[in-house]
Amino acid sequence: MNKIQELARLGQAVWLDYIRRAFIDSGELSALIDEGLRGVTSNPTICEKAIAGSSDYDRDLTRLVGEGKSVPEIYEALVLEDIARAAEALRPVYDSTRGLDGYVSLEVSPELARETEATVREGLRLFRALERPNVMIKVPATAEGVPAIRTLISEGINVNVTLIFSLAHYEPVVEAYLSGLESLAASGGDLSRAASVASFFISRVDTAVDRALAEVDGDELAGTIAVANAGAAYARFRELFAGPRWQRLAEQGARVQRVLWASTGTKNPLYSDTLYVDELIGEQTVNTMPPATLNAFRDHGAPSLTLEEGIEEALSRLARLEKLGVDLEAVTGKLQDDGLASFSASFEALLKSIEEKRERLASGWGRFRESLGSCAGRVAGALDETVVAGIIGRIWKHDYTVWKPDPAEISNRLGWLHSAGAMRSDLSSLTSFAEGLRREGYRKALLLGMGGSSLAPEMFSKTFGTRKGYLELAVLDSTDPGAVLAAARDLDLARTLFIVSTKSGGTVETLSFFKFFYNRVAASVGRERAGEHFVAVTDPGSSLVELAREHRFRTTFLNNPNIGGRYSALSYFGLVPAALIGVDLERLLDRALEAGANSESCNCPKDGDNIAGRLGVILGELALAGRDKLTILASEPLRSFGDWVEQLIAESTGKEGKGIVPVIGEPLGAPDVYEADRLFVDLALAGDASREPALAALEAAGHPVLRLKLKDTYDLGGQMFVWELATAVAGCR
Repeated sequence: MNKIQELARLGQAVWLDYIRRAFIDSGELSALIDEGLRGVTSNPTICEKAIAGSSDYDRDLTRLVGEGKSVPEIYEALVLEDIARAAEALRPVYDSTRGLDGYVSLEVSPELARETEATVREGLRLFRALERPNVMIKVPATAEGVPAIRTLISEGINVNVTLIFSLAHYEPVVEAYLSGLESLAASGGDLSRAASVASFFISRVDTAVDRALAEVDGDELAGTIAVANAGAAYARFRELFAGPRWQRLAEQGARVQRVLWASTGTKNPLYSDTLYVDELIGEQTVNTMPPATLNAFRDHGAPSLTLEEGIEEALSRLARLEKLGVDLEAVTGKLQDDGLASFSASFEALLKSIEEKRERLASGWGRFRESLGSCAGRVAGALDETVVAGIIGRIWKHDYTVWKPDPAEISNRLGWLHSAGAMRSDLSSLTSFAEGLRREGYRKALLLGMGGSSLAPEMFSKTFGTRKGYLELAVLDSTDPGAVLAAARDLDLARTLFIVSTKSGGTVETLSFFKFFYNRVAASVGRERAGEHFVAVTDPGSSLVELAREHRFRTTFLNNPNIGGRYSALSYFGLVPAALIGVDLERLLDRALEAGANSESCNCPKDGDNIAGRLGVILGELALAGRDKLTILASEPLRSFGDWVEQLIAESTGKEGKGIVPVIGEPLGAPDVYEADRLFVDLALAGDASREPALAALEAAGHPVLRLKLKDTYDLGGQMFVWELATAVAGCR
């Protein structure tokens, strides 16, 4: 019995918070169903990244454009097909569980969330259009959504009630369900065919409450309130579905409205990646997990009935939270408002992505093109091997045997795969941090760090510059006395922030920089205020954490310890300084997430358009064939990206007497000046064809040439992820 099946035995169904066309086509959904998966939920963000980041939908999108369909019509056609096909795959589960499970959830447009009647009409229309009994319509638990839930249930429509964060949200939802069932019964309807779940959001509660706890010295409750809040909801669920009113409905065939735990991916790297599964296991519940959380639970989760055992402690923690003065109702009310705004923004982004994809397809614009010459056959064979061995999927599952039989220094270094998503969830803290410094009059920031801690910030600074009104960033990564003095020269210490950045917390050079500048700042503004001018970026438990506490740093950003230094660009190490100079982090991370969607295992590097997977195979295989000199060319605004890629590739592959040698900044010569040891990669911004004549000449001479096209500089967010994964793939050749 696997762990998904163990949860089913304990009374909890596992649903997956993920759907896309290639996931269905590849057979991965069917494989998970065979393993015990019992449902699927969808959302606009997942759909948007799949449409924008892959070719999954290109054929249908082209056809729909040819038929003259509008963008909303195209969206609906694409999404309804995915929902219908997933529902067909899950129909055997629905039948075997007699309608308990086997559902696929589809969201009513978030634009209708404040309109009751429009939500009802849309829910009825979508359910009837799909014509499948195992579809659930997602409706938010807003004041306007609750009466819509009642009406839809009274019509026999399955409803997944979403955006529940508190008991104040939950109890009206149960009342709507019960009264909807009573109305359905009065009209002679079949209560056994009306199903509903109440989706209680988890991780976002801890993210918000932990911030409040930090302000009231309530650290002992950090990371516990989301589970406690859910435990209180579960206790209330048991009460609400136990009285005479419920018994009358149950006798007519009604099912309980199970509590569904949503947003169960752990955001805080200090917490277990299976926290919101292990602690929320109870009878008559559902846990809908994102793929990373499901993979983590399958690997090292702990199936055991925990909800009932923890209810008393949950209520005690909520009481202590109230005594500390943290208003949980206010926090969860804002979370619902923010969640609704986020869903609306995601839906708008989805429609915009379809519009942009439509234009790209019409123009023939492509992200990746290769010319491999005589190496094409060898690469084709390597791609076959990669697919057969399931390399991409195994990397996403953190399978260290892709590289070595021993997990040392591998299994605890793959957190970068999920970094963009985690940072996307924490944008508010980064932006508020930067805005606070601007309001206080800070004008410059000096990053003190070496190697992986400094290259990404330097790249961001050189590529994006400083947005008007934000802090100018300088990087000190040299111990040369002249460099240190040059960095210190002309600094207005009263308006300068110092970022002490080191993963280990013990980098001698970085700590020496700190001592030098701390003494100068203390002499300028006084020791009582000196710490306000310093922030730390480091791993949890490092010696820098204590140093920052002792010197009363403004704040400490604790990075995911499972991210290596050279893979840390899209973590706090890169994004804290990027926020200070005004980089649009939302835009940058969305491009990274788009690249991540393109790189998932269901998008085959051979038959699909998995750019990172294909690039990695080419890099690794050509290096084995003797073309181990990787010459990287780039449009002028992208040049500093080469310096970052150089360290990533050289340090990651230069082991055990073999590797890839990146060649950066070399003037492009005529074909005959190169030996047969080169691979050329060109990164070009849209509209830049300045190197095309030279690249064409290299192709004609038989040299392998790869072209990567970028819409704008923010596509570097995607390129960072592409090159990280490509380097990992190359390293397993």
